[in-house]
Amino acid sequence: MKNIKLHVLVLILIVVAEFIGTKNIQVGPGRIVLVPMLYALILGILLTLKFVKVAKLKDMEDASSLIGLTLMLLMARYGTLVGPTLDQIIAASPALILQEFGNLGTLFIGIPVAVLLGLKREAIGGAHSVAREPNVALIGDKYGLDGPEGRGVMGVYICGTVFGTIFIALLTTFCAAYLPFHPYSLAMAAGVGSASMMTASVGTLSSMFPDMAQQIQAFGAASNMLSGLDGLYMSLFIALPLSEWLYRKCYKLKYGQLPEKPVRLDVKKSKKEGAAQ
Repeated sequence: MKNIKLHVLVLILIVVAEFIGTKNIQVGPGRIVLVPMLYALILGILLTLKFVKVAKLKDMEDASSLIGLTLMLLMARYGTLVGPTLDQIIAASPALILQEFGNLGTLFIGIPVAVLLGLKREAIGGAHSVAREPNVALIGDKYGLDGPEGRGVMGVYICGTVFGTIFIALLTTFCAAYLPFHPYSLAMAAGVGSASMMTASVGTLSSMFPDMAQQIQAFGAASNMLSGLDGLYMSLFIALPLSEWLYRKCYKLKYGQLPEKPVRLDVKKSKKEGAAQ
């Protein structure tokens, strides 16, 4: 909080991004909507390049410690939007809850592709979920972050942080322009459990459908909240066991034998230290 340079940089990024404003690029019958959050993210990434010599490692570490605080304020803002549309959200509750099963689709695609590319148990950590904070904690508790599963989930977490908002905003634009989905369903799909990704997606939808902006933001916020609540249990009781099973099947198909059983490196290390004493 005492890093004045960091706050000044953030303020400058916000002013520049808001000055650029929302830009619409017509692509066939649809359009790509570029929102200020995308500009701020891209400019922030450019400032961290070594040869630019603007944001240093300490600034990045300080910024990462403030993410939780800023997202808490953001979610409080979105919480105020849920109340006025509570009747619509309650009516759509079954869809909001059942959509969590759609998140399981990532492992059925990600794990076979990862094994095909030569990854081992990193595939389980990286492909079992969207790999946000709760999932990082889950993998760390179950396997340890020093092992391959930990490397997998942290790799996806970092990629999601850097590229996730850009990707989901552009993906939302194409889905809204070319696919026959209602804006409410796309808003619900935006709530993957990441506040930043949900905000980018919902911001894009709100720009494309300004007459539905309040409802879109409410559905996105409610969906994201439910993803945070039941998504962890979905990962623990369904996604991880399925990932283990699918990984063994894919591994055997590629290598002709079953993979070795996982060993927690931190537990193995503690056992060695205990034996040495």
